[in-house]
Amino acid sequence: PATMNLDFNPKIFALYPSDVTDGIIKHELVHYHLFAQHRGYQHRDHDFKQLLAAVGGSRFAPPLPMSGRHYVYQCTRCGRQFVRRRRINVNRYACGVCRGKLRLQATRNN
Repeated sequence: PATMNLDFNPKIFALYPSDVTDGIIKHELVHYHLFAQHRGYQHRDHDFKQLLAAVGGSRFAPPLPMSGRHYVYQCTRCGRQFVRRRRINVNRYACGVCRGKLRLQATRNN
């Protein structure tokens, strides 16, 4: 916010319709306006939440599709799957839910 520049991800404008992008623009303008007025401009601040609701801006950005190579790991104990962009050492890391061993299931190229 210190530079007072608005940054937008061009992928969102290419993938989503204008009603979604309008909400994102309103979201960023609320940040800009509150920062300039020295009021609470962060997501957790009451001023931000209140003004965002008043102008009808979106609270969260829509998800973007994953691109590139991804590694899918599965826990051998609980069966939960984890998708990672980087390859991990299965001997060093364990499942975050049940502490079971991880196994590389697949590699995806998106």
